[in-house]
Amino acid sequence: MEHTVKAYGEELNNLTADVVRLGGLAEAQVTDSVVAFARRDLALAQLVIERDEKLDSLEAEIERKAIRLIALRQPVAQDLRRTVAAMKFAMQLERCGDLAKNISKRCLVLAEAEPLTPLTRSIERMGNLVAGRLKDVLDAYTTSNLDRAVAVWARDDEVDEHYNSLFRELLTYMMADPRTINSCAHLLFIAKNLERIGDHATNLAEIVYFEITGEELISERPKGDALQRVL
Repeated sequence: MEHTVKAYGEELNNLTADVVRLGGLAEAQVTDSVVAFARRDLALAQLVIERDEKLDSLEAEIERKAIRLIALRQPVAQDLRRTVAAMKFAMQLERCGDLAKNISKRCLVLAEAEPLTPLTRSIERMGNLVAGRLKDVLDAYTTSNLDRAVAVWARDDEVDEHYNSLFRELLTYMMADPRTINSCAHLLFIAKNLERIGDHATNLAEIVYFEITGEELISERPKGDALQRVL
């Protein structure tokens, strides 16, 4: 019996460790995609694209381990929440990796056009904000820090406000000079991908909250103005 309990505990710990490792990879993908965009670093952008497959494989492995653990160990209460949270957390992180890959693909296209420096700086600031939120929620998961998870969730509107401001700025550029429309369209997609990563960080915070408390965050999620809700 002692051996069985020990093995069960090791399986849970290994599952959590895999999620933490996936989180580190996803965080690096997001950070590197922002750096590649800001510096027009094509080699780094290509590296982010190539690394995405590693995240996909690890997410699939976490899902297999979680399903196997549920089927064979039949966890209950906190152990069940921990197992399900690991699987859901991994899915959100893999999606963050996909969005970082999409940003890097846009970087390759934008490298052929003249840089729009003010817009680049605005998107870089938004990217740094989103990367910081992702780091905070990963730390909350690793340390089971409920307050930190709730803090990430409560600041969801910060990213929305950045996106709304960028959207208006991009429209201004396109109306003032139609030659910028193509570049601005790619920049808009990059900004939207960053906004979605911010949403995933908020989802991750909700998962951490549920894993720790067994309850859902039932308050209405903070959101930006009406523009954000229709884009």
